Amino acid sequence: MSSSPDLLSLGPADATQRLVLLHGWGADADDLLDLGELLVGPSVNVVALRAPEPHPFGTGRQWYGLQPINWDALPAAQSALTQRLQALGDSVPLGHTVLLGFSQGAAMALDVGSRLPLAGIAACSGYPHQGWQGQSGMPPVLLTHGRRDPVVPFAASEEILRLVRAAGSEAELLPFEGDHGIDASVLPQIKAFVQQCLGMS
Repeated sequence: MSSSPDLLSLGPADATQRLVLLHGWGADADDLLDLGELLVGPSVNVVALRAPEPHPFGTGRQWYGLQPINWDALPAAQSALTQRLQALGDSVPLGHTVLLGFSQGAAMALDVGSRLPLAGIAACSGYPHQGWQGQSGMPPVLLTHGRRDPVVPFAASEEILRLVRAAGSEAELLPFEGDHGIDASVLPQIKAFVQQCLGMS
């Protein structure tokens, strides 16, 4: 594993496919690494990005302030993540890259990823940013969400599904009977989606 202050990376540096992970509010870059390895195996480069801001109530990180939501900070967060993903595209084309986010990371993945030529977007327990709309021709989207999520309501992913499909793009929602997390019951479908987007299956 290689690391820098901004990211952790697993797998071959000369890989031709990549999975990029965006952690949730209050977590850090290492939070989703085990999941990334599980989804793609050793031949794919896995990059876990670290959110730019320190979490205000703990040791983790945040993409922007959430309590209360600081919508004024969102444009800068969008621009910074776009630049980071475009820079990663210099080594592995974005067309061979899947972006997976959890919670606040899922919201960022949808927002920024919908405007980039990615292979796919997986958004787990996420929500749409204020004013966000699906894009025509955006990458295919897989959503997962617990029906009993007390942090981000299940209806948030239902709204994302509606917005993406209203734009004429492809989206699927996988519900599970749990709360705020990435449930083991949906891992096979997430793995199949990621690998299909990367041309591995």
